[in-house]
Amino acid sequence: RYNTKSFITIKIKTEFQKKMADSWLKDLQSQICKEFEILEKGRKKFVKRDWCKEDKKEGGGTSFMMLNGSIFEKVGVNKSTVSGKFKKKFRSKILGANKDGKYWASGISVVAHMKNPKIPAFHFNTRFIVTSKEWFGGGMDVTPSHEDKEEKLYVHDELKKVCLHNKKNYKNYKNWCDKYFYLPHRNEARGIGGIFFDYETQNWNNNFKFVRELGLTFIDISKSVIEKKKSLKWAKKDKNKQLIKRGRYVEFNLLYDRGTKFGLNTGGNTESILMSLPPQANWK
Repeated sequence: RYNTKSFITIKIKTEFQKKMADSWLKDLQSQICKEFEILEKGRKKFVKRDWCKEDKKEGGGTSFMMLNGSIFEKVGVNKSTVSGKFKKKFRSKILGANKDGKYWASGISVVAHMKNPKIPAFHFNTRFIVTSKEWFGGGMDVTPSHEDKEEKLYVHDELKKVCLHNKKNYKNYKNWCDKYFYLPHRNEARGIGGIFFDYETQNWNNNFKFVRELGLTFIDISKSVIEKKKSLKWAKKDKNKQLIKRGRYVEFNLLYDRGTKFGLNTGGNTESILMSLPPQANWK
């Protein structure tokens, strides 16, 4: 027998979870922008831009962009909350997408390309998606153009800590990240990796706690690395090396990135979706 009371209870619970996740992501966006502006010491500020889907009832997002700073050559901090129906050809690629293709999604994406080539590029994103199922996904990875073994150890140690603290399998997440952020046409990794996860459907409270702590860990890691390296001297050859590495970044994001594909297939804002692309890049 169809249990109406149970259905209503589940629906109310899901709506509450959506509001909680959406509220936190908005707050995290604000925190990241604040901390990055502090690093710029007031010399540069983020520029805010709001956008809506063609059908405004299906939501939209807010993009914050900073260009040509003393630290950040380009950094975007985007948050969106959207709903609608997946295209038929895209539904098979989404967990829980039924024949009606209905979805709701809230997420944040951060990509920072640095002026000083000795400082790596940073990427972080997390999202909560609801179809006939509901799950968290996301991760963080770092893309340097100059090798620094100590920095690599620091990044992975911090990510390992947040995983262990939340009883998450760091090794699996690290391996997933290494496999995901890989350019098969060049047979090379995009950077030094990090962690990546998706389809976290079990224990909503624990997963929500984990993505919150991961967001704060991203802030701590990026600030620590930037503070340590922001005064390092660099030459034109260092910048050229960074620009070549950025070319690899472009290739990955246009050919393989799931977030790019998700945004383009759900009527997202093109400028916000392609925010991850660097201001300049070179190819040999």
